[in-house]
Amino acid sequence: MGSRKGITFYLAEHPAIVGFRWSPEKSWGSTWSFLIYSIALYYAAALILHLLLHIFRRRRPIPLGPIPALHSLAVALTSATIFLGILLSSLAEIRDTRWFWRRTQTATPLHWFLCFPIGTRPSGRVFFWSYVFYLSRFLHLMRSFFSILRRRPNAFSRLFAHSALLCMSFLWLEFSQSFQVLAILSSTLAHVVVFGYRFWVGVGLPAADGAGFVVVLGCQLAVLCCNLVCHFGVILLHFGRGGCSGIGAWLFNSVLNTGLLFVFLNFYFLKKGIEEEDFGNGRQVKKLITASEEPPPAVEKKDQ
Repeated sequence: MGSRKGITFYLAEHPAIVGFRWSPEKSWGSTWSFLIYSIALYYAAALILHLLLHIFRRRRPIPLGPIPALHSLAVALTSATIFLGILLSSLAEIRDTRWFWRRTQTATPLHWFLCFPIGTRPSGRVFFWSYVFYLSRFLHLMRSFFSILRRRPNAFSRLFAHSALLCMSFLWLEFSQSFQVLAILSSTLAHVVVFGYRFWVGVGLPAADGAGFVVVLGCQLAVLCCNLVCHFGVILLHFGRGGCSGIGAWLFNSVLNTGLLFVFLNFYFLKKGIEEEDFGNGRQVKKLITASEEPPPAVEKKDQ
């Protein structure tokens, strides 16, 4: 019981968490210039690395040793901490602010998860963990460089995906965007599973053939479906319950999500083959080609 109270205190009741406020003076990386320069530097570094490999004619994958496995472990542990922290913080926030909901037409906890009241400021427990999630996106950027060094296909599609997710997490904080709590919960839970699996196979532990593809694809589909359902919920609550906080940023994020969906479909469904190493081990997984795409078998002519 004491350990449970200790975890709750350090993840939801600590003064630094309760008193958090998103502002350029108190939050590192909270300015538009920082975001723009970071993304520009990210693209420039990736392009320089790609050009160097091309100049030195390095076509084979560069062995990275235990670095990807350690990176996966760091992401999995960070995501688990964020998931537990924002879950406990959300429960505490609902407990402390429920009395105020009548003034904002917030009816249920699900309503609050989907639609922050208009005028919500980016401060307090939930936004602290949203800020930690934003910072954790910089850790994810390293995977793009791993892909380039390993000579993986669609490396620059990954650049767009990671930079778009970084922008989205920044907008959540900047405009106190609704629906971000559920988005963070679903994303971090998926990251725990995916990067935990990558660490598992990265250190040489046994895994079933093709399991990595199933794990990654299943988690990403689950997150996409969750986001789609939540987007419809935000629309209904915004127009039916007096508005939601950060709806302008939500519209922009919807555009980014559309781009991410295109990248997802292009990577998984429009390609004939994908590399299982992207999911944790080093085997090649080939997608089945439909019978209509296969050339017809040759017909032997009989001697007349």
